[in-house]
Amino acid sequence: MVRLVTDDDVVRLLGQFAADVGRVLPLVALWAHGSLACGDFVPGRSDLDLVALIGAPATSEQRKDLGRAHEALIREQPLAAGLHCSYMVLGEQADPGRQHLTWAHQELFERPVSPVSRRELQQAGLRLLGPAPAIALPAVSDAELAAYISGDLRDYWLPNTARPDLWIRDIWVDLGMLTLARAQVTLRDGRLITKREALDVLARMGAPARVVGDIRERRYGAALAASEEWLAERGELARSYVRLGIGRTLGV
Repeated sequence: MVRLVTDDDVVRLLGQFAADVGRVLPLVALWAHGSLACGDFVPGRSDLDLVALIGAPATSEQRKDLGRAHEALIREQPLAAGLHCSYMVLGEQADPGRQHLTWAHQELFERPVSPVSRRELQQAGLRLLGPAPAIALPAVSDAELAAYISGDLRDYWLPNTARPDLWIRDIWVDLGMLTLARAQVTLRDGRLITKREALDVLARMGAPARVVGDIRERRYGAALAASEEWLAERGELARSYVRLGIGRTLGV
């Protein structure tokens, strides 16, 4: 079923997930994007980013069954805690602004499948079941991709750089710094890059070396306990760098 994934635990998890979802919903296709598809996946540290194409909208009872299936899988396989999946209804996948049923952060809600995720699927999407994503999804233009990325920086990340409390957390430091680097590359030449590549870009861009090293070590090396003093310093360095970087990137 999964030809390009070699980690045994991940292969078992994806196989079990496809079987469990298939018993709840009419599963037409299942795709992976993000680090798993792009060759940057680190078991136990990276998320598993999936998109399922289903044949009909989920009923209220199916939504409950789907949530229970995800929860049971987490209990059985620890890696499933990082498994995120959006469920696109066949015939509704062309609208990039459409909300889709999504399981992420251990809850069900609705959100769009972003132009970045769609471009990843088209360029490097891993077909786990059914037709390839490049066949089922319409192309994302460079203009659409750039507009989404610019809007994300302006409307989401920039306002949140005014909240120092958020940047104490690993996830804000990591995603903020990496999102900025990836955005700059994509806006400059239309190319999507991995998180590992983004760390190299940050180093070349003059980002705070200790922060870049901290992210790299936690993602690819040994995750060490950090002092409260370092967390506060790291958060301020990252927040200030991202805020300045967004201003330079967008000219605001």
